[in-house]
Amino acid sequence: MYLLRRQTSMAFAAGMCVFPGGVVDPRDFDASVGWAGPSPAEWAGRLRTDEATALALVCAAVRETFEESGVLLAGTRPDTVVADTTGDEWEADRVALEARELAFTEFLSRRGLVLRSDLLGVWAGWLTPIFEPRRYRTWFFVAELPEGQRTRDVSTESSSVTWLSARGAVEAVEAGAMLMLPPTYLTVLEIGQCGTPAEVLAAAADRTVDMFTPELVDEGDKATLSLPESLRSLAESRSR
Repeated sequence: MYLLRRQTSMAFAAGMCVFPGGVVDPRDFDASVGWAGPSPAEWAGRLRTDEATALALVCAAVRETFEESGVLLAGTRPDTVVADTTGDEWEADRVALEARELAFTEFLSRRGLVLRSDLLGVWAGWLTPIFEPRRYRTWFFVAELPEGQRTRDVSTESSSVTWLSARGAVEAVEAGAMLMLPPTYLTVLEIGQCGTPAEVLAAAADRTVDMFTPELVDEGDKATLSLPESLRSLAESRSR
């Protein structure tokens, strides 16, 4: 798994290890975007949202992945994917996207590319608890690193990046060597039950996501956050 350690100066999740990601740009709703793979209508069913929002979420996922890792899930045809994004012109476009000086739709169109929505799977959805001053509705997506591409430490929001096995990341968090917010940790823990990237994508292929909001649970001498029922036994097995 590709993980970024957020700058300690960040207002939210400072110092935490996270996946590439960010916020939806209003221009991500542009329906003229070059598109290949499952339609926005199909994604709306998976993401439990309307078609316009589903399109924007998938666009944001692909755009933010490129902005924060240099990996681009797009190709010149529905059955191809860009092989290398490390050149100076690619980097100039990445910086312009990150600065919101360039719209994602314009970027793809100018390069003759279509977004490959079939290379993505959706894994989970979390909404920060009501007591948090900053609240985010977050969808977790999964994708395999395209052949020929490689990640680059380019995000201005991270102090370091790493590739680490899912199980290795879980062990690092549990040993106190790495910090993660609960949704990230639980996502990594669940994905770690799969043996290969292909198994992860297969498990995500027919998933639909209902947004889960953790609540405080009073356990007498302490309070904990509630978990999705589907993850309860897995999480409890790690605390024994």
